[in-house]
Formats: sequence, structure tokens, C-alpha cells
Amino acid sequence: MSGIELNRMIDHTLLRPGAMPDDISRVCDEAKKYSFYSVCVNTHYVSLVASELRGSDVKVCSIAGFPLGAVDMKVKACEAGRAVDMGADEIDMVLNIGAFRAGERDFARNDIAGVVRACRGAPVKVIIEAALLADKEKAEACRLAVEAGAMFVKSSTGFGPPGASVHDIGIMREAVGPGFGVKASAGIRTASFALQLVDAGATRIGTSSSVHIMEEWLASR
Repeated sequence: MSGIELNRMIDHTLLRPGAMPDDISRVCDEAKKYSFYSVCVNTHYVSLVASELRGSDVKVCSIAGFPLGAVDMKVKACEAGRAVDMGADEIDMVLNIGAFRAGERDFARNDIAGVVRACRGAPVKVIIEAALLADKEKAEACRLAVEAGAMFVKSSTGFGPPGASVHDIGIMREAVGPGFGVKASAGIRTASFALQLVDAGATRIGTSSSVHIMEEWLASR
């Protein structure tokens, strides 16, 4: 992987509920310094991040239905659309995991499709919270995301059970095929682990340890 641009695969993430404007500005400065792919924040801070990143090559990422996914589908779609209106380039939405596990596949598909429509072409990543699903369910959730018009599947919110694993990313990659986005997230704190996930099929890495990962990665090159 000597030719990989790891920095351009990272969504530099700050979703802690206690994050304040100064914290957000610091994350934006870090993202510009290392040329990360995006900064991912809660919808409250989308306008601030869009302002802070204006003129840079770093995109704005936000969320919908985070972190549980169990909100009314119209509310979820509205949140996603509002984030795009405020400057978000991408949306990470949470699958309605309970409905999906209960066999309500059409509902889950329509929930995703509603967010996709609300985003009006902005890429949507579907968080499947893989640690809550059996392997067969992980693959099926990924296929639903493809059918509903999303552009990525994502392994975890980081607020649930243990996060990214090489095993789960492999299942997700196999389910969606070679041309679809796969985002690994949660618990990714080292460059070596990030690269293992990339090798397993991840095309994006979501982490709040981005700076440490970059320092480790640059030192090893």
C-alpha cells in the first residue's frame, strides 16, 4: 500500500455531545493541515464547519438519525436535507436497526431512500451498526443500502458496541461489490489498524484519532 493517500480516506470526526465551537474550529484546522477528506460533525455545527473549510479541499460531513436510527423517517430525512442546505457535502445516516432486525425490510429500505431523496445528490452513507447484527444480517443490510440509492455503507456509529473489525468490513465489501463505498468507523486509533481495514475493503475511515494516525503513518513512510 505504499501509494495509498491515507489522509484522503479519513473523515475527521467530532460527534461528542459536549463539543464546543472552539473544539470544532480546532478539528477544522487539523483537517486542513493534513488534507483529510472531510470533517464530520453533528448538524448543529454544519454551518460553522462549512465556513471554516471554505476554500479548502476538505468536505463537510454530517449525520441523520444519529446515533440510534430509531427516529421517525420523515424527521430523519428532514434532518439530512437541512444539513445539506446548511453546507454538508455528505450525510451519514443510521439504519433503523430494530425495524430491520424485526423483518421490516421494506420500511428500512424506504427509510434510507427518503434520506437519499432529501440529500438531492449528496452522497449518503448508511450506518448498519454491524456489531448488533449477525453476519447474514450485515450483508442484507448492505444490500438494502445499495437498493435504496445510498453510496456507502458504514460499520458503526461509535456509540454502540465495539466498532470496526476487519471481519465486518470484509462482509460489507463482499455484499456491496467492488464499486460501492465502505466506511470503517469506531475504535480506529492507529495507522496500522486503519490500513488493515483498507486492505479488507474500506474506502473511507471515520475516526477522531486522525492526527495520531497521520503522525504514525507519516513516520513510517
